[in-house]
Amino acid sequence: MTAPEYGAGAADGLRRVAARTAAAFAVRALAAVHRTGPLAVGDVAVVAAVSCPHRADVFAACERLAEGPKHEVPIRKHQLFATAKRRGWAHADGPPGTAHGWYTPAMSRLRRPLAAVTGPARRRSAARMRRALSPRGALALQSVDGALSFALRAAAAMALPAVPLALAGRADAAVYAMLGSFTTTFGRNLPYGVRARVLALVAVAMTACVAGGSALGAWARPQDGGAGAALVVTATALVAGAAKFACDAARLSGLGAVLLLFSFAVAANGSPDPSDVLPHTGLAAVGATVAWLLGVSGRLVHPDRPQRLAVAAALRELADLLEAIGAGEGHGLARHRATAAVLQAYRTLGLLPPAAAERGGQGDTCVRLTDLSWSLLIGSARRPPADPTGLAGQLRLQVRLLVSRRAGQRELPELSQASAAGRGSAPSGKGPDPAPARPADELRAAELLAGHAHGRTTVLLVPALRMVLGTGLAGGAALALGLGHGYWAAISAAAVLHSVNVRTAAQRAVQRTLGTIAGLVLALGILATHPGPLVLVLVVVLLEFLLEYVVARNYGLGVVFLTPLALLLSDLAAPAPAGTLVEDRALSSLLGIAVALLCALVVVHDRAALRAKRALTACTEASGRAERALADRDETSFPHAQTRLAAAVVELREADDAAAGELWPAEIDPTELAAAEQRAYLLLERLVRGR
Repeated sequence: MTAPEYGAGAADGLRRVAARTAAAFAVRALAAVHRTGPLAVGDVAVVAAVSCPHRADVFAACERLAEGPKHEVPIRKHQLFATAKRRGWAHADGPPGTAHGWYTPAMSRLRRPLAAVTGPARRRSAARMRRALSPRGALALQSVDGALSFALRAAAAMALPAVPLALAGRADAAVYAMLGSFTTTFGRNLPYGVRARVLALVAVAMTACVAGGSALGAWARPQDGGAGAALVVTATALVAGAAKFACDAARLSGLGAVLLLFSFAVAANGSPDPSDVLPHTGLAAVGATVAWLLGVSGRLVHPDRPQRLAVAAALRELADLLEAIGAGEGHGLARHRATAAVLQAYRTLGLLPPAAAERGGQGDTCVRLTDLSWSLLIGSARRPPADPTGLAGQLRLQVRLLVSRRAGQRELPELSQASAAGRGSAPSGKGPDPAPARPADELRAAELLAGHAHGRTTVLLVPALRMVLGTGLAGGAALALGLGHGYWAAISAAAVLHSVNVRTAAQRAVQRTLGTIAGLVLALGILATHPGPLVLVLVVVLLEFLLEYVVARNYGLGVVFLTPLALLLSDLAAPAPAGTLVEDRALSSLLGIAVALLCALVVVHDRAALRAKRALTACTEASGRAERALADRDETSFPHAQTRLAAAVVELREADDAAAGELWPAEIDPTELAAAEQRAYLLLERLVRGR
């Protein structure tokens, strides 16, 4: 390959790359050279030398200097291949892998069909496909605090209305009360005030699903087949899409839309009579009311329990970050998780992160520990602690104290000293008045970046349409194949499509498949004992406890207990032979999983890529506002500026990860993302120091 002498335009472009790199990082001195003339395979084309106070900045700046010219500088290179018959000019102004022709972002959609038939483009598409469908992480276990108390509460919410009905000989009616009690699954660690409002809305939605399903089932008679069954399949798909859209809009994590869909489908396929609609609705309302009461009752015993769990989660993620720093490992993902967890802790406390000497160590233990987390998190971006591993161990000890119900709000003396030392490094003197607390929803990164309502609605609409298409096709295929309990195919499809992108859908498919196999074995063992109705209800309560205890750690483990739970509920609502139930569930699950994966691959969209581009723009704008606040010395704006900047950098990483899991490429320079993230953390450190 030969790189001819480049002209003034290319030289100016190289200087622009150098200037942007120096502005993005704490650069003291910088020099870079792009070689010209003949280049053999393995020769060095670019040499960069950077001086920064910290090596992380050095490596990031050098990477930017090496990659930036490929996308921003018009340098032509004459290529000579080994056969000596293929020659061509390549240009360094396109995305990675672009070999021919000048390229601008606006032309990307026009070029994509032609690029798809070229060899390099096919390889890139295959690589994206492999990344998107990788099941890596499907079997990982997550750390969860408070799982035991939450599982006990969920089991109690199911048992209190259902067991008396079973004792009265109405185990079939107990099913609808248990459907309403699924309300307790939502709002796991929300503060009690917010939890009360969220659970109230979910209780209404769950009751409405049971009411609508019972009314439709009584009128359409899906068990008779024909148009009535097709109508129920269509309604199930529409409910699935609406539930997905609503849960995404409200940012309700967990099983979410799947439980709403399950309640509707069981009620619609439970062979109800018109006279059963009101009793079923009333029983669901009773179950939802009991779940709401139990969900907020903890306020009487441990009113600060959600806040303590949120702070414990922040300290644990910060400990992971410090251990990664101490081991000399890459810690970009760990820093992102720690930042998101600390922001979530502030949202739970209803506070903004402090700037400079603000709050000065005042407040209760949770506030002081969260402020310490913020100080350590931001300070470590430029200057890691002297003993990060030892400090991480102290943070984990503090986590155990916060999670324990007996320890009370006690702060380790070592962390108290670290907190005091951190405050001592802040500027002295009376700081500005603390910024007033904002409602937690105003601090969410997605709301800061959402822009116009129309744009946000469009982003949420595509996953909902995927859900409608997947559940509708799965339910329709089950109906056409004559599978009994065909709605299980729709629910399996919904469980796979209740995900962020194609990659997480593939992970859910693996988890669903393995969990269903193990769950069917467990269900077959239970049904083989021919338990009575009361025993079935008690087993369902036990399965609900086990489900809620493990599902937050790994969805696949949750499916192990969700599968027999769903089978037993269906058996109570409409009894059937055990072998038939297990066979229908196995075939329907496989069908639903296959259809869901197909829909995830076919419904390809660029919303995730647009989200990543918008997140990059928002992070750049938030960095600009932070720089202006620092330049103007407007300390009253520091808390809001740093909160918006931290939320923007969290959203940047999440949006980039979501886009990486889709088949539609984001076409954003990864070094530009890294530079924006690094710049944001350096600005956050300056805002914390107040200078």
